[in-house]
Amino acid sequence: MTDVHSDSCVHGDLLVNESLARYTSWRVGGKADRLFRPRDRDGLVAFLRELPVWEPIFWLGMGSNLLIRDGGIRGTVIHVRGRLNEVRMEGENIVYAESGVLCPHLARFCSDQGLAGAEFFSGIPGSLGGALAMNAGAFGDETWPLVEEVVTVDRRGCCRARVRDEYQAGYRGISGPGNEFFLAAKLKLGSEQGTESRERIKILLARRANTQPLNLPSCGSVFRNPPGDFAARLIEVCGLKGYCIGGAAVSEKHANFIVNRNRARAVDIETLIEWVRREVERQHGVRLVREVRIVGEAVGDGEEQC
Repeated sequence: MTDVHSDSCVHGDLLVNESLARYTSWRVGGKADRLFRPRDRDGLVAFLRELPVWEPIFWLGMGSNLLIRDGGIRGTVIHVRGRLNEVRMEGENIVYAESGVLCPHLARFCSDQGLAGAEFFSGIPGSLGGALAMNAGAFGDETWPLVEEVVTVDRRGCCRARVRDEYQAGYRGISGPGNEFFLAAKLKLGSEQGTESRERIKILLARRANTQPLNLPSCGSVFRNPPGDFAARLIEVCGLKGYCIGGAAVSEKHANFIVNRNRARAVDIETLIEWVRREVERQHGVRLVREVRIVGEAVGDGEEQC
């Protein structure tokens, strides 16, 4: 490959001027200059090795927990969902999974293998790569306590195996070697009867359906829970349930969710996020920290209250 502006590539699919709205759970976002979907892991590594060093790169998985602004993303977006999706047993109680594996699929795979401890993945609407990058969690459990080893790739296509001790995991974030993307992970789980694990998944999914607005596009939780409290409680007592800007609204079902209720733009959602944060700080003196990541270029501005 000699020209990254081509719309064909032997290493996968290379799309030019591609709208990113279809790749995000909020269903908003501008265009990418180029979007590359690797054929497989080898195709991704080869693509990176041939990509000019000055080309900006953005990694995209499931597109949840992410707001892409209306101006889109310059450079090349690498989209691994549905491509890096191998999951297999690798030793006793060890699961090897690539970064494009969807978290709910990983939960079901572990359950089918008679393994315990991965049930919480059923409540994470993302891929394993994103879960590793942000130490995603649900129902009181988190990703990194399960990690034994990860495989990463850097900007130049160099792959490395790294052990868990090379990273420090915190609440909805990790620190460790920079400028590397997670290709895969080895997870260590406990043993359990598959029927018990499947029953636990059913209970967790029912709880999620009862408490979250799954019928509308969202990113999941917008804000981290502050110490000793819940972001949803603070937002609700501010009277912000149902508050909307443009087509974006604070969910009536769960106040820490912002939903795309009526053809929202990314600017509607971002403006509403900042409005909620200011109101909570004004009324309660608590400055909420965003859990959602906001990227890309903005175009236009303005808001419409309803």
